[in-house]
Amino acid sequence: METETNNSAVIKIPSPITHLSFMASQIWLRIVAAATSIAAVCLMLHSRQSKVLFGTPMDARYTYSPAFKFFMFMNVVACALSVLSLLPVFTLARKFSNSINYFYLFLHDLILLILLAVGSGAATAFAQVGKFGNSHAGWMPICDNFGKFCHKLSSSLILGYITLLCYLLLAIISANKARQIPV
Repeated sequence: METETNNSAVIKIPSPITHLSFMASQIWLRIVAAATSIAAVCLMLHSRQSKVLFGTPMDARYTYSPAFKFFMFMNVVACALSVLSLLPVFTLARKFSNSINYFYLFLHDLILLILLAVGSGAATAFAQVGKFGNSHAGWMPICDNFGKFCHKLSSSLILGYITLLCYLLLAIISANKARQIPV
């Protein structure tokens, strides 16, 4: 059986993400990530509640937990770098920009994705202990008594996870674009 190879019959399928949609998604997702991360920080900063329990004044603040402080710091970093990363994205819009910059953009998105995932995971674990307690360690849940504090924390965590989702999408889109760089 004889097979014939015809190089002219090879059809190159274009990427489903065109340059214009790539740029629009990069800009839009970075703006949404900056907005949700700064909103998460604002909610975390204002999450405090004081109450008198059994005749003793009690206070619930985010600063009492290193996990919440780390979560807040990572969201501040994500907001600042989201805004600053708009500059390289705008330079990539030019046709004569260096294509290796797509790879650097991917690394930037991946590093922020990892930092946000670590911060969100730590804060979620601590929030879970605050909400449900830990009977084995003798820790009682505090959300029964500090509902306002817990609602602000959970809202902040939800916004943090939206930021995380934005950076996950940015990393996937950037990886797809970096994959198309001719070596």
